Amino acid sequence: MTSSTTASQTELKDAKVPLAWRDQCSALLLPLNVCRKEKYYLPWECENERHAYEKCQYDDYVRRMKQLSKQKAASLEAEE
Repeated sequence: MTSSTTASQTELKDAKVPLAWRDQCSALLLPLNVCRKEKYYLPWECENERHAYEKCQYDDYVRRMKQLSKQKAASLEAEE
């Protein structure tokens, strides 16, 4: 099951992405890594790809924190 921001396992394996980086934003990491390799990791070259990847990472973090706070609230209600 892949979404617009998640690459398939075969794509990630072919791109040799480490397991730790295979998350919800993996589809944005693939073009970023390609750009980085083509541009010799110059920090000003792949700004658009990097910003898109970092925004996805941030949005995923916010989503997970909201989910965690809902779980904590539900567990507190269950205890009472």
